Amino acid sequence: MPAPRRTASAAAPAPLPVLLRDVVAEERSRLKVGIGELDRVLGGGIVPGSVTLIGGDPGIGKSTMALQLCHELARQGKKILYVSGEESVQQTKLRAARLGAGSGEHFFIVNALDIEQILGMIRKAVPDCVVVDSIQVVYHASLSASAGSVSQVRECAALLTQMAKQTGISVFLIGHVTKEGTLAGPRVLEHIVDTVLYFEGERFSHYRILRAFKNRFGSTNEVGVFEMAAQGLREVADILEREAAGGGGHDRRAGPGGKPADPRRDPGARDEGELRRDAAQGPGDRL
Repeated sequence: MPAPRRTASAAAPAPLPVLLRDVVAEERSRLKVGIGELDRVLGGGIVPGSVTLIGGDPGIGKSTMALQLCHELARQGKKILYVSGEESVQQTKLRAARLGAGSGEHFFIVNALDIEQILGMIRKAVPDCVVVDSIQVVYHASLSASAGSVSQVRECAALLTQMAKQTGISVFLIGHVTKEGTLAGPRVLEHIVDTVLYFEGERFSHYRILRAFKNRFGSTNEVGVFEMAAQGLREVADILEREAAGGGGHDRRAGPGGKPADPRRDPGARDEGELRRDAAQGPGDRL
């Protein structure tokens, strides 16, 4: 039985082909989040109309990062819509209060699961950025499959992506990793979105590593390091200096004569991303 047509795209007028030479492409400035480690991994900030997937194990800090991201954007006067599917608005408020977030006039939150309702709210509110936490619990009523299934995840993500491209609204999707270590789908989300970020960290370590596995608007070699604290995630911009102070970091970066090794000339030298990943791990993790 063929899948039902998407209602959101059915109402939109059919696009007309145009000559590529006649297309006017304007460079739109990236939106800086204000979290340096995140901005670097994104390639310099958020591209308007982009769709970013943040994946990771349960409890790793994905929702915490999403709340802090929204808070920083709201502080800049950007209108934010946070769609909480796994928690009530009261529960999310408690988490936001612990992080010191959500006190401004531009940060809106709603508890919703139906994708058509979510799209309707977005069209009505016209925010600058939307966060859906998480994509696995959102469903399309016309599909018989349960929320979190391959068809539901693919359909809902595709509708949100279509909306983002048509309106220029940036979208962040939170996705959970399965027991097999892949994003629920399996991996179908990674092919739909523009950027895929993974949050990683050892169970008994307070460090968290954010790295890009896919980025249409930037490099995938950048790595962001965070430290989980009681007030949320804190940037660890000096991770290399911390490791050097503890011993071992300086030797790996030094070349002949104590000078920094050049990865282009020294086959044994590693880039900053590799050094940051190693520095964020404990001695037992490296073994």
